[in-house]
Amino acid sequence: MKELSDIVRAFEEAQKKNKQTALATVVHVQGSSYRRPGARMLVTEDGQLTGAISGGCLEGDALRKARLVMMQQKAMLVTYDTTDEDDAKLGVGLGCNGIIQILIEPINVEDPANPIAFFRAFLSKRQHAVVVTLFSLANRTAPQPGTCLFLPEKGELHGSTLDENFKAVLIADAQEALLSRTSITKTYATEEAALTGFVELLTPAVSLIVVGAGNDAVPLAGMAAILGWETTIVDGRANYATSERFPAVHRVMVGKPEQVLQQLNPDEQTVFVLMTHNYNYDLAMLRQLLPLQLPYVGSLGPKKKLERMLEELTDEGTKISDEALQSIYGPTGLEIGAETSEEIALSILAEIKAVLAKKTGTSLRDKKETIHHREAGTIEQINLEKVRSCSL
Repeated sequence: MKELSDIVRAFEEAQKKNKQTALATVVHVQGSSYRRPGARMLVTEDGQLTGAISGGCLEGDALRKARLVMMQQKAMLVTYDTTDEDDAKLGVGLGCNGIIQILIEPINVEDPANPIAFFRAFLSKRQHAVVVTLFSLANRTAPQPGTCLFLPEKGELHGSTLDENFKAVLIADAQEALLSRTSITKTYATEEAALTGFVELLTPAVSLIVVGAGNDAVPLAGMAAILGWETTIVDGRANYATSERFPAVHRVMVGKPEQVLQQLNPDEQTVFVLMTHNYNYDLAMLRQLLPLQLPYVGSLGPKKKLERMLEELTDEGTKISDEALQSIYGPTGLEIGAETSEEIALSILAEIKAVLAKKTGTSLRDKKETIHHREAGTIEQINLEKVRSCSL
């Protein structure tokens, strides 16, 4: 979620200088593209860009259209079709083979239901949320409602002016997305028109708990910050666990494993790496972590060390389930030939990313399927009788 954080920060800076802004969002893709639905870019009236909707080939054209959107204060749906081999006609040279739909909408600061307000609400709490964006694929010249509804997992629903019956349908789909942990794209046929809705699941940033404040933890914390992960440093040594040594982390904690864990609130996006180089401290922390059903617990050091810790915990009566064992990775990291602390950090972060994304971490060259899941050729359509789509 680093992109959303950067966009909110850039918007706030633009507001201080009274600059107009527009938000470009990838709302639908058929075939291949560099970015997937949900990719975003904030554009200011003087051409500053934050975020990305492509590998750099769409941004120039999107900037020109965003300036028009800001001038007219009217959302626009832009289609980039690169299925034609001669995509030089577009003047963008995408090198992809897909159709990318980009919604560009002006940010009205006076509207409390503007998308930046939704993102700010999402980023204020560690929980999943859904944001709904409506657009007309059938008629690009028709009014484009844009980002219109925000539903956090726990909290208050926020939305722009919608027909109550239509809103109820969107809320039901948003709740389904929260439950399934998957974004949904549907077309809603109303009396007025057919609107496509991108019901997007927003996932909190990865929370990385680095247990150990040695020199090898410094590059790990620094690289995690580049990724936008919320990083916490934990150690029993006050002279090592300091904000001066780890300026990029969110939190530094000093204490025994039982003490620090009571102050943490692990969730499904929380991962741990044990790297204190202190066997007893790592053992005590592992004892606390095993019942939590975490997605990833990494143990730095040889496999024999981890095996010894698990054996010792079993001997003392700790029950270790198969699920818990599957979430423990020791030695931590992917096999990339890492030697230096920086290379080891890269290896660990790559493995964590692969585990959370449910990927194997193999070379893309050897992948038989497409890199990204392809959107279905036909979008599911539901017919809503006696419903007005929006008050525009």
